[in-house]
Amino acid sequence: MGVESTPPPSPKPASDPGRAGRNLPAAIGVGVGLGIVIIGSLFWYKFLFIFVVLAAVLLAVDEMIKSLRTGGAVIPRVPVIAGTVAMMVAAYFGGPMALLTAMAGTVLATIFWRMPGGSVGFVRDTSAGVFLIGYVPLLAGFAILLVQPDEDGALRVLTFFLVVVASDVGGYVAGVLFGKHPMAPTISPKKSWEGFAGSTLACIGAGVASVVFLLDGHWWVGAIVGVVAVVTATVGDLGESMIKRDLGIKDMSNLLPGHGGVMDRLDSLLATAPAVWLLLHLLVKG
Repeated sequence: MGVESTPPPSPKPASDPGRAGRNLPAAIGVGVGLGIVIIGSLFWYKFLFIFVVLAAVLLAVDEMIKSLRTGGAVIPRVPVIAGTVAMMVAAYFGGPMALLTAMAGTVLATIFWRMPGGSVGFVRDTSAGVFLIGYVPLLAGFAILLVQPDEDGALRVLTFFLVVVASDVGGYVAGVLFGKHPMAPTISPKKSWEGFAGSTLACIGAGVASVVFLLDGHWWVGAIVGVVAVVTATVGDLGESMIKRDLGIKDMSNLLPGHGGVMDRLDSLLATAPAVWLLLHLLVKG
């Protein structure tokens, strides 16, 4: 009678992302690098920051066009790319109304450009195009609006980035250490209520500190910014996860090691930019 042997378990790959769902060393390296580029451009030469944002948004738009194509939607690339540039420039030089006007022009150009392709799939393609225009360049335009005020525009942008990063880091740490109760298991299985609590505390702390010490505002304004930002950042993250699940893809691309695509890094930022811009515009004197 032979002895039945059990094969030893396979060793865990060194690059396995583990419970956090990401390659941590690569994610940290890429995150620090992106932070240096963004903050450096913001405080060195404000207009350079616009080019950094534009480059990121164009990459995200390109990723979305390719990803939506896997779902059958063929989005006219030329008018969307050209319109994205126009919207970013309009936001910086003309403000909110110029941004909305440029968006309207981009939508019309996208519809017009698609017409020669015939009626088959016309509604699908143009609807996807309008969705993309409203999702990426429009929301990104509010990050450009944040930098507009000459007195403290750079500090407003820094406040915006700090609350979103705090939400991400707080949620990551709390989720890894304490995460037990899934928040949205059918959308993002690794996101937990414990992680959301960590995001909330970190976001409020970052909001209060940023508004008080960077913008010379009231602490309660910072608390409001933090509470709103954690909600919008979470919605942005879950919203992009739903898009990827609908399209049957894991990441928008593999451009950024440990993160996926550019769009995978912008999801929370895009959703939060309009809210932070509006709150600071209304509650903090420039």
